[in-house]
Amino acid sequence: MRWAMGMLAGPTLWAVLFVVVYALHGIGCAWGWPSVSFGPTSLHIAAMMGAWVAGLVLHLVLLWQMPKGHDREGRLQRAGAWIGLVASGVTLLPIVVTSSCG
Repeated sequence: MRWAMGMLAGPTLWAVLFVVVYALHGIGCAWGWPSVSFGPTSLHIAAMMGAWVAGLVLHLVLLWQMPKGHDREGRLQRAGAWIGLVASGVTLLPIVVTSSCG
């Protein structure tokens, strides 16, 4: 049972990060964050980018903590961690860098 929880940790972290980034997108659009300057970018992009980068770092920590064995359970857990990392990078990159409030 422990290996199944380890295998689902990466996709679960992706799901939480997905919800956080899209919640920040909605909140930022509702509160007018795109018009607030934050260094070279807007507060809206900076908030979403910060959450996204923090999530990617958590994915890397998770991947680093996975067992290093060559047994089936270890490979499945590492595969789950990689799936979560790649999914977080690919699915959230467009909303983080090209946010638009309509």
